[in-house]
Formats: sequence, structure tokens, C-alpha cells
Amino acid sequence: MPESGVSVGPDGVARCWWGDTDDLYRRYHDLEWGRPSADDRRLFEKLTLEGFMSGLSWLTILRKRESFRTAFRDFEPAVVARFGARDVARLLKDEGIVRNRAKIDATINNARRYRELVAEFGSFAAYAWRFAPPPRRRLITREELMRVKFSPEALAMSKDLRQRGWGFVGPTTVYSFMEAMGLINDHLRGCAAGQEVLGLQRDFVRPG
Repeated sequence: MPESGVSVGPDGVARCWWGDTDDLYRRYHDLEWGRPSADDRRLFEKLTLEGFMSGLSWLTILRKRESFRTAFRDFEPAVVARFGARDVARLLKDEGIVRNRAKIDATINNARRYRELVAEFGSFAAYAWRFAPPPRRRLITREELMRVKFSPEALAMSKDLRQRGWGFVGPTTVYSFMEAMGLINDHLRGCAAGQEVLGLQRDFVRPG
């Protein structure tokens, strides 16, 4: 890792160091990570995949993402909520995903609990963005980022979800979800995408 945490890739673009280690990571970092979203399906998908990442690397999950989308019917919560024993058996045989029974069961359970959140808050986005801190005024440094395991907001959301019966939503998982979906901007100072995300967050209208 460079001392600044920012790496200049073969294309001349400055990125957070982790986003410059693989072409798939570069595209994900430059086009997705940290950009605020109010899309319920995308938010549910990302929180689910963060749960599957537990004990693994995000690159492993990213390489399997299209297979995950196929296996979980594009992560439409209403569809996943209807999964039964045959679906679980199918998923446990699917080599394109992470075949972890506890994580598969948690995904189906969370899809069923998802309906309760939408009924209460109007949308999953409205629920999730309740926990977002105020937007950062500047990009953070590598030293600042390295001191963060998770935030008070991620801890609060994790606790609330678990009280509502959700699984695989620990505070570290929720914090990674918040980083990825733009609730928190953890692009580093000097990262080209980070400056764009600062502007996107300032202009983003929070749902609910």
C-alpha cells in the first residue's frame, strides 16, 4: 500500500489503493463504490453480498456477482422471500456462488423481514438512509481510514436490524454496505473518484 493510500493505475487514474489491484476492482471503484443510491433492490443486493463476504474478500464476491444475481433471481426481495427447500438445495449445489447454508438461510429470512421494513418506512432506502451520518466535507486520509472498524451509525443500524430478526448484519458488514452505497464516503484524499462522490453526496436527496 502506498503511504498515502492512493495508487496511480496503468491508465493514469489515481485511486484508493485497494481499487487499483485488479481490472474488475478498478471498474467497481470508479463507477460504483461510494455513489449514493436510493434503489431498494440494489441496496438489498449489496447488504446481502456483504453478508456473503464475511470471512472472504470482496474481490471473491465481485467475481461471483453475476452468478449470485442469477441464483437469487436478481435479488428481488419478494421473489427471494418465497424461496423454499428446493431453492436452498439448488443454491447449495451452485458452484457459482458461496455455498454457505447459514448465509443462504439468512438471505431468505432477510428477504421476508424486508417486507416489514418497507411496510413501516415506505422503502428500504428510507430505512437505511436514516442511519447515514452527515456528508463529509473533505476526503479522509489513509491514517484516518485505518482507525475505523465501523461507525456508531453502522453499529446502530446493525443492532436495529438484528432486533428485527435479520442475520449476517454485524456492524462491520453494515459499515462496508454504507461505504459501498454512498451513505459514507471513504474514498481517500487524492482519489479522483472521491472528489466526484463528494459532489454526488452533497446533491443527493435522502429518501424519506
